Amino acid sequence: MSLRSPLGRARGLGSAKDGTHHFWVQRVSAVALIPLALWFVFSVANLPGASYEQVHWWVGYPAVAVTLVLLIASALYHSMLGVQVVIEDYVGHEGMKITALLLSKFFHFAVAAASIFAVLKIALT
Repeated sequence: MSLRSPLGRARGLGSAKDGTHHFWVQRVSAVALIPLALWFVFSVANLPGASYEQVHWWVGYPAVAVTLVLLIASALYHSMLGVQVVIEDYVGHEGMKITALLLSKFFHFAVAAASIFAVLKIALT
């Protein structure tokens, strides 16, 4: 017994078998962001009136730097997955869709690389 529709069998088309994985990865990244975002909000809330040097020292602390890198990576990955879904659902023209997906991936990668580089530069100097 097949779960494919008659039209799908006739065309030889079917599921791309990628939607479930995308769904789960997006949910797992969202769950990972909960403690990371809470940590960030409470940590920054404990720095009221801190000077530039104090914040620089705080970011340079190894545990903080590692946690910031994890936050940046997971937030941008989660964002990239969400933007991908929006583009796939709402951009109709195939050429525009591919262009938008590529630009989105390049943008997210560039922001992640620059952000992680900044944190590591502070942490390692």
